[in-house]
Amino acid sequence: MQDQQHTVLYCFLSQLEPKKAHDAMKESSWIEAMQEELLQFKLQDVWDLVDLPKGHRAIGTKWIFRNKRDERGIVIRNKARLVAQGYTQEEGIDYEEVFAPVARIEAVRLFLAYASYMNFKVYQMDIKSAFLYGSIEEEVYVCQPPGFENPSYPDRVYKLKKALYGLHQAPRAWYDTLSSYLLENGFERGVIDKTLFIKRKKKDILLVQIYVDDIIFGSTRDSMCKEFEDLMHQRFKMSSMGELTFFLGLQVQQKTDGIFICQSKYVQDILTKFGFSDSKPASTPMETHKQITADLEGKDMDVHHYRSMIGSLMYLTASRPDIMFPVCVCARFQVRPKQSHFQAVKRIFRYLKGQPRLGLWYPHDSPFDLIAYSDSDLGGANLDRKSTSGGCQFLGARLVSWQCKKQTTVSTSTTEAEYIAAASCCSQVLWIQNQMLDYGVTFLHTPIFIDNSSAISIVNNPVKHSKTKHIEIRYHFIRDCNEKKLVQVVKVHTDNQFADLFTKAFDVGRFTFLVTSVGMINSE
Repeated sequence: MQDQQHTVLYCFLSQLEPKKAHDAMKESSWIEAMQEELLQFKLQDVWDLVDLPKGHRAIGTKWIFRNKRDERGIVIRNKARLVAQGYTQEEGIDYEEVFAPVARIEAVRLFLAYASYMNFKVYQMDIKSAFLYGSIEEEVYVCQPPGFENPSYPDRVYKLKKALYGLHQAPRAWYDTLSSYLLENGFERGVIDKTLFIKRKKKDILLVQIYVDDIIFGSTRDSMCKEFEDLMHQRFKMSSMGELTFFLGLQVQQKTDGIFICQSKYVQDILTKFGFSDSKPASTPMETHKQITADLEGKDMDVHHYRSMIGSLMYLTASRPDIMFPVCVCARFQVRPKQSHFQAVKRIFRYLKGQPRLGLWYPHDSPFDLIAYSDSDLGGANLDRKSTSGGCQFLGARLVSWQCKKQTTVSTSTTEAEYIAAASCCSQVLWIQNQMLDYGVTFLHTPIFIDNSSAISIVNNPVKHSKTKHIEIRYHFIRDCNEKKLVQVVKVHTDNQFADLFTKAFDVGRFTFLVTSVGMINSE
């Protein structure tokens, strides 16, 4: 019955997103959305209609129209937002400080991994017109909204009292408002992650993760979640609230035995966008027998189209570590892509065609110990013969972070390349250790699994000799971490080196084994 009621409601929503206010004024659903936006301006006392003072200029305004969709891709809301054309602002006149912290995608995966281990539900809330709650100190004037000019005073402008979307200082103003409110009500701010807020009651904990105006939260005690909802309702108006299903492009399925994260909807969107909906599936995202080279003799291809494809695939790596390495390799040729590079990218799309529902599985019954894997190839980048570092970090069986990056120096041996990769992996391990301190979890002696005995010896025996004296000093900090017992380097057999997934291409058998080993499964 509820689905039938929603279907009737959705029939009255516009499926198209107008580009201009003139076009939106022709449809009642968009007019209602614009009126709802301006009603929030009135309720929040955002501005005053005044004459423009001499020596000042007004910043233009523009309507942005977006269809809000659920995890199935169905339009559930027509959303109109009035934004200021902030690109015309001048620093020092229209704004001063603009920095606002933003959560890293790894922090979100850590949040979900902890929730799966502690077996509590994660909820989300969307604050209606959040930026309008942030006050600004600068004297800023904006033009009247297109289509809603005051007929009695058409030449007047609005003087802002609150932050408007599009202004450079808007995110910072909103963050200051929200963080101050939470701190006043008994929350602690994360030491490392300033977008994480924590509240403790005896052995129970409430976690709140903020990404601009989107908020996810969960607690080991249900009553603390209810108290947080009531607290937010006292100060802010909510446009939606409920169990977490969709956040930062990630589809989240919370089940009794764990949490599943994927981007299957986005996969279908980009397959359709770039014309791969009917393509033949590929078993792996990268061929093993055909190396991607500079191809100086090849035919030049459309740079903008190539970059658009790479950008879409990069966004997908937030939940698809299986395509991380081929995407990073193809991204190296964005300046002047050739036909062979397009074929390599097409191979990735064909692989996605065959595996659209693959995602990360965070089981509830897995332990919560931090482990890491580090690996490197040798001179794999044929443009400059630099090596590629690969690494991945787990909390139990939950893959929470992974890296694939070309090294900045040319390594003269496999040992050197592996040592540099281990140092890079170590820095990520330290970040996770510090991040988890805010959760009340302490990790020491974190094992970093390496399949190169010589690299392990260099870490354990801090002696300079002809093979190590040229390695940059910044990579030697892993020795210090090893001596302080923050990490420990451990030998692992090459067959069980899961970081291989981020450094080279494999045949279908080995590739499938690695994908399964890092905790990726297909959704039902």
